[in-house]
Amino acid sequence: MDGMSGAADPGDADGGRGRMLLRIEDIDTPRVLPDADRWIMDDLAWLGLDWDGEPVYQSRRLDIYEQALRALQGIDLRDAAAFGGRDGVDGTETTALIYPCFCSRADIRAASAPQEGDRFVMYPGTCRRALAEHPRQVEQRLANGDRHSLRIAMPVAGDARAAVTVHDRVFGNCRFDLPRDLGDTVVRRADGLFAYQLVVTVDDLLMGVDDIVRGRDLLRSAALQLYIRERLLDAGFGDSSDGGVAAAHRDIRFAHLPLIDNAAGRRLAKRERSLDMGTLRKHGVTAHQVIGYCAWLLGLQQEPEPCAAADLLHGFSWDALAADSQDRSIPDDPFSIGL
Repeated sequence: MDGMSGAADPGDADGGRGRMLLRIEDIDTPRVLPDADRWIMDDLAWLGLDWDGEPVYQSRRLDIYEQALRALQGIDLRDAAAFGGRDGVDGTETTALIYPCFCSRADIRAASAPQEGDRFVMYPGTCRRALAEHPRQVEQRLANGDRHSLRIAMPVAGDARAAVTVHDRVFGNCRFDLPRDLGDTVVRRADGLFAYQLVVTVDDLLMGVDDIVRGRDLLRSAALQLYIRERLLDAGFGDSSDGGVAAAHRDIRFAHLPLIDNAAGRRLAKRERSLDMGTLRKHGVTAHQVIGYCAWLLGLQQEPEPCAAADLLHGFSWDALAADSQDRSIPDDPFSIGL
């Protein structure tokens, strides 16, 4: 959770009846920084954004993700019950929902073009076709121990499950055609690590998450996660979660926020060494200044005046963001505007 998402989340806590969960998404272990979890919790506490229960660490839930993957591996695309009454294949492709992919990132980049806006690269389906056309060669490569990832297959165009609509409180109803707009996606990487799209879907399902506020760069991912969620439920995974079947099938409310760009139009991000909470705090910026500025960016108040997160609870509305969902920008020197 970043400051801008946090400013939106408390104001949408269902009148105080909801629960705020803290999940440490440390599944990509090679990139995890020591003590990063403590920095996150310290920043949240400083901002006045609290949570319910103990933090959940993805790195401690590997057995759960393994069970989820096995459940998906038991699904066949020819299962009409799982695909809206008709087969999810067209006779020329593999029927496995989960299949091995031997392509490198360079292979995929060479064969695909990134989708405009969110840097999403469409997988061209190379190994899906190979498994259907040359299954023995694929089996031999697996027997040889060739490095590979695992992908989840999308239904073919025209299938009842090929279209997914994300109901978003900022961007409205966004319809995605899974085979055209997303393509088959990695659920387990070639290095053996579980992929983000799988683990967050599993966690949201088992933890009963039904209110998701995040950046608009993940809007496309919402459609994919809804698809994975439905396939997990088809396999019977998650029905024994907290709240049972009713919780598992509960509608998810999404709100994808505009991104914050720097003066050059580039998204603020860690890899760009963008401004972070630590820098702001070192310069004497207060938590109320950060919350107030983010609330102003969100359209929750007319001026970037300091305020507490709790102050945003009264009269919270998504209307201002829905009316203006363009990305926001801040100057190169944010301290010049009071931060």
